[in-house]
Amino acid sequence: MRKIVHIAVREFLSTVLTRGFIIGVLVTPLMIAVMIILMPLLMNEQAPRIEGEIAVIDPSGEVHQGLADYLKPEAIAERRGALKEFASEQMQKMPGGAANEALAEPTLNALLGEVPNLDIVQRPADFDLESEKRLLTEEGPTEDRRLALIVVHEDAVQRQDGEENFGSYDFFVREKLDDRIVDEVRSGLRHAIVDARIRTTDLDRDYIEALTQVPRVRSTTVTEEGEKETNEVVNMLLPAGFMILLLVSVLTGGQYLLTTTIEEKSSRVVEVLLSAVSPMQLMTGKILGQMGVGLVILALYAGMGIVGLVSFALLGLVDLALLIYLLIFYVIAYFVLASMMAAIGAAVTEMREAQTLMTPVMVTLMIPWLLWLPITRNPNSIFATVTSFIPPINTFVMLLRMTSTSPPPTWQVWLCIAIGLISVWGALWFAAKVFRVGLLMFGKPPNFATLIKWVKMA
Repeated sequence: MRKIVHIAVREFLSTVLTRGFIIGVLVTPLMIAVMIILMPLLMNEQAPRIEGEIAVIDPSGEVHQGLADYLKPEAIAERRGALKEFASEQMQKMPGGAANEALAEPTLNALLGEVPNLDIVQRPADFDLESEKRLLTEEGPTEDRRLALIVVHEDAVQRQDGEENFGSYDFFVREKLDDRIVDEVRSGLRHAIVDARIRTTDLDRDYIEALTQVPRVRSTTVTEEGEKETNEVVNMLLPAGFMILLLVSVLTGGQYLLTTTIEEKSSRVVEVLLSAVSPMQLMTGKILGQMGVGLVILALYAGMGIVGLVSFALLGLVDLALLIYLLIFYVIAYFVLASMMAAIGAAVTEMREAQTLMTPVMVTLMIPWLLWLPITRNPNSIFATVTSFIPPINTFVMLLRMTSTSPPPTWQVWLCIAIGLISVWGALWFAAKVFRVGLLMFGKPPNFATLIKWVKMA
């Protein structure tokens, strides 16, 4: 046992202390985590209040006043207040309630910014377009600078005879104008032009809007435990996030195991190692050491995700019990994959020789990822249920089902774990046979039929 521990520690340290691992695996997620922490702080920095002039050339005389009313500071503040109230209601419905609201309010305020002070001026109809546009490039006192120029078409309010469609407008803006102001002006123009069209036809705008608007109602998910409001974004991204965590950690640890085994065999280092330990001790130590590498990656990326959820006050959207199951499924999936990688690494002497043997393994592991969408959309279908009991993809499929909108019964989860443990025993048994025979063999790379013969020989 002591020799296995020594081998595992050596394997772990020889991987995680390399410059490539530190830069490629550790630095990148740490940088992302730092950005996740800093992003809300940076967003809380208040930008200066925007002031300036917006010129309107309105041949119809019907649009200017409507736009001016829409862009009054009081009107903008009222709309933003309604938006904050809606956001507050949505936050209250999420797990964490008031805590989510308190943490998210500064971010929302930063996103909206201060209410701008916009002076809407009407220019004469006999304008010189180039002269008017030139004012967009001139500097001056902040409150007197022209921010935008709007040229309303003559047929924007009333259609020309024989035409089916209304006209529109031309929109010119100062360089690097805040996109929030651009969106606000566009929204105001749409509102003002539509309002002018309705007035010219003597129709009731409130009645027309009541006829054409149907409130968007969020769906409610009904479960045996009760009802809860559906969160479409989380329902889509949560399974993908857990799948990526499991796949990346398992594949990284397995890939390092394959690489180190081939390198030690091709450089004849393995012959020195076998003089001190048995093939089984060597294989077990290497698998355990690289499992530690995968656990580092899993903890790193999972921790980064948790930091992001905490930073944006969304931690309550994730059931923390899923993290425990993620760890269990990682151990099962890793041992199955690592056994295959150890067997392949012992059977070949170069990485290019391993590609042929690795292809079926990699394709098999990618099946649940390729079928992620149909599985999450119908997690209790016959296909999803059956594949969650078929190794080696059962752990991946079961994790997708558990993070979906309709988690499987508990007995199915533990049956999947039991089948996974049996598959681990089978994979280790197969890998041990191949490892014992192939580790000291050189020459023509074997195929799967040859590996089967080795298993029968050992």
